[in-house]
Amino acid sequence: MLIAVAAFSLMDTAMKFLSAHYPAMQVTAMRALSSLPLVCTYLAWRGAFRHVLKVRWSLHILRGVLGVVMLTSFAFGLRLLSLAEAYSIFFIAPTLITALSVFILKEKVDAARWCAIAVGLGGVLVVLRPNSDDFFSIGGLAVLAAAACYAASAIAGRVLSRTDASESIVFWLMVMMALGGVALSAHQWVAIRAEDWWMLAGLAVSGFIGQLAMTEAFRMGKASSVAPFEYSALAWGMGLDWLLWRTLPDEYTLLGAAIIIASGVYLVRREAVHVESEHP
Repeated sequence: MLIAVAAFSLMDTAMKFLSAHYPAMQVTAMRALSSLPLVCTYLAWRGAFRHVLKVRWSLHILRGVLGVVMLTSFAFGLRLLSLAEAYSIFFIAPTLITALSVFILKEKVDAARWCAIAVGLGGVLVVLRPNSDDFFSIGGLAVLAAAACYAASAIAGRVLSRTDASESIVFWLMVMMALGGVALSAHQWVAIRAEDWWMLAGLAVSGFIGQLAMTEAFRMGKASSVAPFEYSALAWGMGLDWLLWRTLPDEYTLLGAAIIIASGVYLVRREAVHVESEHP
């Protein structure tokens, strides 16, 4: 999981650089298009292409739409926020997944976990600068929208995993994000600069390694033990912000991130206890 987080942090850094020169929707298209060759190679190596048409199309299309909105919103937010600020807000995603699971998957969430969800949302408000002129900034709201789309996509992914192969889920998400991103950005497509091709290559490799490492992490270890390491992204965000842009998060960002992380870790641990009590 630490390798996955490091890879995704480098991927997000490339997206932040690209979002300064290209429309957010085009960045989404480039992210998906750059990853497709590696994803196809992986599926061919796994012999998984025979399964790609045996899928639940409605949910794959839904995840494709959510993926386009998520990446576009996140790329737009990265243009305006530091990595640490964006990550601090995006950390609310696990909390939103828990809340959505009640309404969509009909899972039971006790009062203690609802309190943790409320605390996590309060942490987001802290990061979004209470009592300041730019409260609910456009960049912050964009990242919050990305987190909401990610949570909804994760719930759809849980449903899909009951019937569809994991390789098919990854493949169709990339394909649909590529098609949607290209279609929606074609009218304002900006020619890719020669000096950015190496960054696109890094975007593809880091995203692919991150996905494989995360999949392997959850395969080898319990979610309750592995998931909290996702929050190491904040350290990567702060380090990359300082190294590349000489910026550091302020006290509101750090306080809000601490609240959100504490809420998220509690939810993961509480879920593990709940599962063990049901299946001793």
